[in-house]
Amino acid sequence: MLSKLIIEQVIDSQKERLTLMDSGLPRTFTDFGDLTTHTLIVSGIRRCGKSTLLQQINKTFNGRSIYLNFEDPRLAGFDLGDFNRLHEIAVKEKTLAYFFDEVQNIVNWESFVRFRLDEGYRIFITGSNASMLSKELGTKLTGRHITKELFPFSFSEYLAFTGNVSSAVSSGKYMKSGGFPEYLKTGLPEVLMHAFNDIIVRDIAIRYSLKNISILQQLAVWLVSNTGKPMTGNSLRKIFQIGSSSSMMDYLSYFVDSYLFFFIPKFSYPHKVQLVNPKKVYCIDNGLIEINSVSFNEDNGRLLENMVFMQLRRQTADIYYFSDKKECDFVVFLQGKLHGLYQVCWQLDQNNMDRELSGLLQAMNFFGMKNAIIITHDQNDTFIIDEKTIIVQPFHEWALRKDEIQENQF
Repeated sequence: MLSKLIIEQVIDSQKERLTLMDSGLPRTFTDFGDLTTHTLIVSGIRRCGKSTLLQQINKTFNGRSIYLNFEDPRLAGFDLGDFNRLHEIAVKEKTLAYFFDEVQNIVNWESFVRFRLDEGYRIFITGSNASMLSKELGTKLTGRHITKELFPFSFSEYLAFTGNVSSAVSSGKYMKSGGFPEYLKTGLPEVLMHAFNDIIVRDIAIRYSLKNISILQQLAVWLVSNTGKPMTGNSLRKIFQIGSSSSMMDYLSYFVDSYLFFFIPKFSYPHKVQLVNPKKVYCIDNGLIEINSVSFNEDNGRLLENMVFMQLRRQTADIYYFSDKKECDFVVFLQGKLHGLYQVCWQLDQNNMDRELSGLLQAMNFFGMKNAIIITHDQNDTFIIDEKTIIVQPFHEWALRKDEIQENQF
């Protein structure tokens, strides 16, 4: 419980900090200032720009709003009763909107939000834990919220932020640097080191009261060093000598909830088969891979594959890999329907052409698809085989078209 005076002081100081912040690059969805019937929920990894996005929307209210970042240590102890004191301040200030950053830190926050939403207040929320937000949204806010995921900069956002033009050179730079705004500003590796560690310690270990932080850190480093490779919970349990399979699965789910890693299953129609087959691991950002990986082998192919995965993940979470005798990197569904088949290859040449084409053709035959895409670093080509068309495109061309589709969806 906090006094009204402390809450007022935090509001004033955070408002002053907001006015001094760089307004940043406009993101793909900032036109929710007129949202009156639903709460906007923005979830995403720590430091990807959620607070900046809130600030961009907040500016449209010309000061008639309250912004609170609940990671402020001065708000330690803030509870449900303090929301009443907060609202007294809001009424006094003739507030029109609430902006809550990292609100999942407060127990039962959704009760206050639903009540004020019914009174006509506009409410905007961010959070860095997908599972905790979804559990709370499923109770009090069912049908009264719009949820959007925010990721580090896409390739088109990277170009706008850095002033680079689209080319194989700029996509190569993006492949190494990733899209975290602060790292792109400073170029300091420490930014991504600290971000990686903060997610492990603050978003996972502290939040879930885990005692063995060292094992969690080792596991995270192993995963970031093996991006794009298949793994199973049982194999990882043996590597890290963790006695319980359920503990390992919990660790992996925590990584997913914090948006640090994604695990995509092998495609299979029976869901039970998907659960037991190896999954492939991908990381939220290539910069995190470059800075935190202990793999000393330069593997541009895996970095490109991770970059392609994240471009696809911005549109849908319904992504698989296909593997029978051959393999196709990505099978992508949108709104329950098969959307596309994608193969990723740094450079298509005589040494790998048969493998890449065969894997894609096998998937095309399996799904009855007439068209598919191979994404490369800097190649254009077209193959027509058995009345099936395979387009070869460099990442920088393909990604910009993907971004255009995504922006139109908002």
